[in-house]
Amino acid sequence: MPSIQEQIDALRTQIRHHNHLYYVLDDPQIPDAEYDRLFRELQALELAHPECITADSPTQRVGGAALSEFGSVRHELPMLSLANVFSEEELNNFDRRIHERLKDETELEYVAEPKLDGLAISLLYENGVFVRAATRGDGETGEDVTANVRTIQSIPLRLLGNDYPARLEVRGEIYMPKAGFNKLNQRLAAEGGKTFANPRNAAAGSLRQLDPRLTAQRPLEMFCYALGIAEGGKLPDQHYAVLQQFKAWGLRVCPDIKVVQGAKACMVYFHEIGAKRARLPYDIDGVVYKVNALKIQQELGFVSRAPRWAIAHKFPAQEEMTELEAVEFQVGRTGALTPVARLKPVFVGGVTVSNATLHNMDEIERKDVRVGDFVIVRRAGDVIPEVARVVLEKRPATVQVISMPAQCPVCGSEVKRSEEGAVARCTGGLYCPAQVKEAIKHFASRRAMNIDGLGDKLVEQFFEQGLIRHVDDLYRLTKEQLVALERMGDKSAENILAALETSKTTTLERFIYSLGIRDVGESTAKALARHFGSLEALQAANEETLKLVPDVGPISAMSITQFFKEAHNTKTISNLRELGVQWANYEAKPVEALPLAGKTYVITGTLSRSREAIKADLENLGAKVSNSVSKKTTALIAGAEAGSKLEKAESLGVSILDEAELAELLVMPKEL
Repeated sequence: MPSIQEQIDALRTQIRHHNHLYYVLDDPQIPDAEYDRLFRELQALELAHPECITADSPTQRVGGAALSEFGSVRHELPMLSLANVFSEEELNNFDRRIHERLKDETELEYVAEPKLDGLAISLLYENGVFVRAATRGDGETGEDVTANVRTIQSIPLRLLGNDYPARLEVRGEIYMPKAGFNKLNQRLAAEGGKTFANPRNAAAGSLRQLDPRLTAQRPLEMFCYALGIAEGGKLPDQHYAVLQQFKAWGLRVCPDIKVVQGAKACMVYFHEIGAKRARLPYDIDGVVYKVNALKIQQELGFVSRAPRWAIAHKFPAQEEMTELEAVEFQVGRTGALTPVARLKPVFVGGVTVSNATLHNMDEIERKDVRVGDFVIVRRAGDVIPEVARVVLEKRPATVQVISMPAQCPVCGSEVKRSEEGAVARCTGGLYCPAQVKEAIKHFASRRAMNIDGLGDKLVEQFFEQGLIRHVDDLYRLTKEQLVALERMGDKSAENILAALETSKTTTLERFIYSLGIRDVGESTAKALARHFGSLEALQAANEETLKLVPDVGPISAMSITQFFKEAHNTKTISNLRELGVQWANYEAKPVEALPLAGKTYVITGTLSRSREAIKADLENLGAKVSNSVSKKTTALIAGAEAGSKLEKAESLGVSILDEAELAELLVMPKEL
């Protein structure tokens, strides 16, 4: 008689086989009742012998306890975005650039794939067992959504076969089929819940549930479309063949992917898939073309944050006509007033649109937009809907001209519009509630004062409870005030107060950046700190003096002087210093006098220290740190597993430094 472990292994093998037939191939071969019997038998054996339960068992798809938050995952290989084309001419230019770079006119083989409208995801398998899933995030770091992805039935917890690499990272798109989306919304509506606007939002919202059991109730699917990393195994040398290998391992691949020859065939595919777009069981917003040969992909490499060997061909923007019922002016962090159209709701590009951007007053005047007009609303992909044009032949006699308000709609302060700019701004500065709230969020952010744990929601809560009205109020918060807040215990309150106390010791450039001065980003703040050495010297500078600083032009100089002319701004700074915010001043030294002034470095690969720390050291010596290698790059700092940047540096003859040479450079800068 088979042992308990042998019985369990046999049941798991059967269930995995039937899962693959049902969820991946859509070809079930046994009745649901028989499948349920096998599943219950496995559950009973595992319940009686818990020591035999493994993470890849079919019974372990739905997690137990809800998560308190998502952890972060740093991608071993960045998840890059794609450049876009919107016309046949732009597609032909993309194809031409590839041929020019390859110096070969032979027609290229492309893989044409529907551009899925979902959420990019990375799956990691070790020895064939699913171990981790992460969202794309910012391309470098994503969220760990392993517990939720484990609930998606079409994603195998163990790969089929035994010829997979020891470590395999697969990339693809998690989406919600149209039919599943419709059923979900019907159920939510019947339960009195909030429905989703479109399948993409439904997929993203479902995947980011803190309770995996909720994710398990949502009809999510995944198509795999790319290889991330593969260690300890050999894969085909063509992209399409890699996708077929994915299928052999039990991973789902979109059935509408096709190999085509040349740019003309790409356009044929684009029109074919566009014609049946509405009939597809999933949402798409365009087509992706990828060079099929992996060797050519490697030769072409990357530019900025996108590969040269792939492009997204977006469908034309979708438009609908509706009525412009009103115009409101929103006030941003820097005081800019942005006109927003309030529309009679209309369904455009898969979502119901009731608001659209009007950009600025110049655009309103150029398009002659008036309240009461019938307008064409355009929505392209994830771009904010906009009022594209007015339907003049339908203009009613009762339309009203739109004008910029003289007073801020939030605080009542005077609104001023610079002569050379299209943007009007509230002069309320740090006293305008709309600006103050966003200013505090910026002040607390990681690259500014880095107040750990003080996120946007907490700032909003502080405002709602009346605990803060200005930036300096943060440092007046007490434990008694914090513990009185909803869902704020003693430990959480102590952590916030400790983070606030820690943030008081900062650097001059961080403090300058944290003030949220218009047109002053991180690099400009660093240049100002190095040039003037102290905040007092910066405050005393005039526009002409400021323009002598690298990265500071006439507009930035005007913004800086206007900021420090405002009494409430200088009063806030004074309050912050009295409350203990401090930094060490620098010996005033123009950036151009620093040892590495005028030099540009690029950092790549795995190094013993973080890139941020190395970047800070180089910038302290006057250097600039770029993300991409060019002929103007002084040197590439390369660690282990350096990739395309190293290849490009070598091809351009750019100097390459290892960590030992970097250490020598930072101790005693030398000419390179």
